[in-house]
Amino acid sequence: MLLFFKKRSTSNSIPKFNKDSKILFIRLNRIGDALVTTPLLKEIKEQIGCKVYVLASVNNYFIFDNPKLTDEIITFRKNFKEISSLIKLINKIGFDAIIDLHDDVSSTVSYLMAFTKSDYKIGLNKNNDKLFTHIVDKLDPAKFHIIDRVLEFGKLFNIRTDISSTNIVYAPRINSLQKVESFLEKHFTSKKFLLGLNISAGHDARFWGIQNYTKLINELLNYDINLLLMCIASDIKNAVDISQRKIPIFYRPAFDEFAAMIPKLNLLFTPDTSIVHLASAFKIPVFGLYVKYKTKDKIWSPYKSQFDYVLTEEPTLHNVTFESVKEKFTPFFEKLYYEFANKNM
Repeated sequence: MLLFFKKRSTSNSIPKFNKDSKILFIRLNRIGDALVTTPLLKEIKEQIGCKVYVLASVNNYFIFDNPKLTDEIITFRKNFKEISSLIKLINKIGFDAIIDLHDDVSSTVSYLMAFTKSDYKIGLNKNNDKLFTHIVDKLDPAKFHIIDRVLEFGKLFNIRTDISSTNIVYAPRINSLQKVESFLEKHFTSKKFLLGLNISAGHDARFWGIQNYTKLINELLNYDINLLLMCIASDIKNAVDISQRKIPIFYRPAFDEFAAMIPKLNLLFTPDTSIVHLASAFKIPVFGLYVKYKTKDKIWSPYKSQFDYVLTEEPTLHNVTFESVKEKFTPFFEKLYYEFANKNM
């Protein structure tokens, strides 16, 4: 049993941290998990000015590579030898506070919380809460957006968050932005409404199907727009079959290049994936395809973008018809399209 710490729900007993304080935030798992953490880190960095460390996974560490968010990133590869070395490193650095940002109980994170040393260990009210010295109330996931839930950690630090200006933080690198500019100049000779059609979500359950995407492209070609098919490298074959050489394909050789394309769009059509949060970072409108299977949790919609969606409570998108998507998507798209046209007359 790793239950070594007595729980104290005293939100006022956290000391005032300062620029010399060192705080470790633990956020493993996926890219989307990292992106929704960035608003909290930005607020901590700006309002306290302390040294912010993040323990991230090999899948998401690069999201935190921004001086507005962190001072140092520790990358974790999951194996016993790595855990042992990691505990020694964390104890050597000597953190004033260690924070488990995960919604659910992770055996790996629980182990780390149990065997690392810090006067303040903070986590959500969940099944391993006896590992923590301080507990943060877990907002109802059926009612609150994931970012609002993460921002609850700020209350222990007396962080005042202006929700109207809070957003995902991500800044593509200059060379990625330059590659995107070159791609757009090569494939589109005039500046028109640019719609990005992303087919990738990292899982077959969220692939809408070649026939459906082909029908959607044929519908969109009736409008005077620039249309772009987007995918990760492993989905190139599907993209080629869908495109049929009618529209250009922008695939992701690197995440940062894919991210650099998002702020160039006027609308993103995508299944539920981390790209949704990038769209929020740049306030790009999103139309999403969502699977909400056996859960009451609020969907991870873009936090600060205009948004509409189709949702299925089945385990996949396979039975989501083209007609049901067209019915909701067309008015959402046309509103944005005609607004763009009026501004550029």
